[in-house]
Amino acid sequence: MTVPELFSLDENPDWPTQGTYEYADYYSSQKEVMSFDDFIRTSNVSEDYDYVIIGAGPIGAALAYKLARDHPDGRLLLIEKSWTEPDRIVGELMQPAGCQAMELLGLGNAFSGIGAVPVHGYHIAYNGRHLFVPYMMRPDGQGRFRGNSFHHGRLVMNIRAACKAQTNITCLEGSAVELVGETSKDGRLETVRGVRLGPSRSTDDNAADNGPIVYPRGLTFVCDGIMSQFRKHLHGAPVEPISHFCGLVLEHEPVATSKYFDGPTGATEHLAQVSENGIRVNPLPMPHNGNVLLDGVGPVLLYQMSECETRVLADIPGPLLPSEAGGHLRRVLRQSLEAAAPKGKFPGLHAQLMQALDDSRRIRCIGSRFIPATGKSAHGAVWLGDALNIRHPLTGGGMSVGLWDVVILTDLLASTTSITALSEDTRSLRRIKAQWHWRRRPRALVVNVLSVALHALFAANSQELGLLREACFDYLARGSHFTMEPSGFLSGLLPSPMLLLFHFFSVAFLAIRLRISGRSTAYTGGSLPVRIYTAFYTLYIAACVILPVMWSELQP
Repeated sequence: MTVPELFSLDENPDWPTQGTYEYADYYSSQKEVMSFDDFIRTSNVSEDYDYVIIGAGPIGAALAYKLARDHPDGRLLLIEKSWTEPDRIVGELMQPAGCQAMELLGLGNAFSGIGAVPVHGYHIAYNGRHLFVPYMMRPDGQGRFRGNSFHHGRLVMNIRAACKAQTNITCLEGSAVELVGETSKDGRLETVRGVRLGPSRSTDDNAADNGPIVYPRGLTFVCDGIMSQFRKHLHGAPVEPISHFCGLVLEHEPVATSKYFDGPTGATEHLAQVSENGIRVNPLPMPHNGNVLLDGVGPVLLYQMSECETRVLADIPGPLLPSEAGGHLRRVLRQSLEAAAPKGKFPGLHAQLMQALDDSRRIRCIGSRFIPATGKSAHGAVWLGDALNIRHPLTGGGMSVGLWDVVILTDLLASTTSITALSEDTRSLRRIKAQWHWRRRPRALVVNVLSVALHALFAANSQELGLLREACFDYLARGSHFTMEPSGFLSGLLPSPMLLLFHFFSVAFLAIRLRISGRSTAYTGGSLPVRIYTAFYTLYIAACVILPVMWSELQP
């Protein structure tokens, strides 16, 4: 099916993927990308760059584009190991706050032409019950906010295309080997003066030591993502994974309408039958929404990457991933998927999940970690996005946090008279970095803490956490602000840490009520004194879930 045909299926006239992308001609073009050898041969190493940006993922490329537009007389060097389309199993759903940031960065049209699908909210299934959590209403009353889901690599290529079109950006295919500067007596990097470059791939062991160094007149931005090799300058020892996401893809026919269901009945009836005549219909309980199934080993997240493809992310809790070599991983995944989407409730989805698992040659997995941000970094450099801090991908807030990092930082830098002079003015640069750190903190804290706390509840490995999960579902089902304010946290649109704390402990007190009254189905049994004791012990567990994470986010 062609893209125009897909567009015509949607009844919403302002679907974000309608229309053409102004930089579409640069999508796969490589003539604007300079190889490492050409970069050295044409003496570009000696050029005066105002900024060096390490990493052309969604955050680095968006930063480069915004800086190039804000400072047309400045020169930027954007370093990326590979300018081909990346292939990841996360970073495929952008919350409304991230879409807001894209608009502010001038990249709101980047969702066009890549088959992106609008996302209206979340459908949650738990213990035979269904709940729809829509996104918040717009302040102007013109409908609700909306997110987008897509192929990660296609969005990245669209943002990179915008960078290729800017004449003051040099797109280099190479690697940043080392941050060059001054170190303290204990070996900590204190000042970044330049970046040592190397080829993307090299068999020469000495290439890292012999590569050329680029000294920007202004700043160096580290945006090399979740596997950042320069995060070591901010944090010490590596962090163990909280869990692992295992990814599958379901291929199916598109939905014939953009209408999404606003109640639990539609979620149980829509396309819930086994596909007939070899036609795979869209198996999601609620298409054009994030779908979270909570009855598996860990939460199972499903969302569309296009009208014909759905991503399945099954969470396996714990720092160690079961071995695939002995078939243990597939057994755990099968057990989780069968429990999350039982055949009796979701026959169509169940059949496609089992088929996808059987057909997959290799299970793609990624570790989920939590690394808080720190305001202490070397002078002359700024870390952004996943290079700065990481949260659990369950809530899909990583790109929202990173893009708002870019929005806030570029706003602060736009108010300065000279980036070059700023890099030499230690006091002014420290003041701007401190302002940026404190302005980014509320949204980052809410998104990061929520991701870790929700994963702890949704992957409940104890009766107390199971009780909190049940209370969370009941709380969201109340409607009104009980639903919409948590939806604001999830979407990144309500960056209020104190309000998040209020709602989280409101859930904890609801759990106490469920336990003492004996109405809980997640934590049953016990006399009244036992129920009272375990109820308040659950409150202690709730505090242990959220307070340490929030405290780590509050550190300077």
